[in-house]
Amino acid sequence: MIPISDLLLFALASLIMVISPGPNMIYLISRSMSQGKKAGIISLFGVMCGFLFHILMVSFGLTAIFFAVPYAFIVVKFLGVGYLLYLAYTSVTSKKNVFNANKNLKSDKPFKLFNIGLLTNVLNPKMAVFYLSFFPQFIKPEYGSIFSQSLQLGMVQILISFSVNFLIVISAAKLAGWFSKKPVWLSVQKWFMASVLTGLAVKMAFAKAK
Repeated sequence: MIPISDLLLFALASLIMVISPGPNMIYLISRSMSQGKKAGIISLFGVMCGFLFHILMVSFGLTAIFFAVPYAFIVVKFLGVGYLLYLAYTSVTSKKNVFNANKNLKSDKPFKLFNIGLLTNVLNPKMAVFYLSFFPQFIKPEYGSIFSQSLQLGMVQILISFSVNFLIVISAAKLAGWFSKKPVWLSVQKWFMASVLTGLAVKMAFAKAK
């Protein structure tokens, strides 16, 4: 089992990631503002299932790699360092107006809402790459099963993501309006996000393999 201290650090990192504006947040805001809270919540469940899909794929993949290839754990970690630094760089250089939410989405039935939310995540390869680079710094062979540790981290991430995004759906219009009137927050958030990602990359780089 992963120590509580490491889980808390992972939870903090997951929280920072989920409050960072991205495709999922914009889609949920847009859907909630155009079709109401119920549609937003249904879409949210689809998004969460997309997270679960990637987590399962990465969990099986990490387990297979680490058992099949000696020192693969170290290799994956340092690939993760590079990816986290790339995310840090793009977080401060992006000039997109992420809160230009689409308020005119056509109404869709629940099944379609769920599927769109699901596909928003499943068809995004960046999510798999992110998990593959993010998980290894919190997973250690001496803590037990790699697969179990991956699922443990995944459940923490999903719980935090669901909680935050649920609040976003409930207060979508107010949230989008607040952000649009306070552009300075987006600038602060970008640099804060970049600092956290850089810190995690450094932590990963200097972590000693046992």
